Amino acid sequence: MHLIQLFIPAAPRAAIDIEGIIATIQREMTERHGGVTAYLNSPARGLWSNDEGTEEDTVIVIEVMVGSLDRVWWRQYRRELEQLLGQDELLVRALPVETL
Repeated sequence: MHLIQLFIPAAPRAAIDIEGIIATIQREMTERHGGVTAYLNSPARGLWSNDEGTEEDTVIVIEVMVGSLDRVWWRQYRRELEQLLGQDELLVRALPVETL
């Protein structure tokens, strides 16, 4: 199994309905993968360095458990979300999981 984590900006650059997009992602993940977990009440705070200094962002983490990892589908889905959210890059990662 794999745990897929999508890091969605709580305040994206584009003027969009982030709550509507989160609801759409939750619905799509539930329909495609049978369930989803979204951490909505306490957005995570991220810091990173670049050539211009330190940047800060708040993100909503959405997690999905999948039995098999379809890398092509997830890369395409990430690109769609980047376009929808007006982001240059969106972090989507897969972690191997062993259920206990």
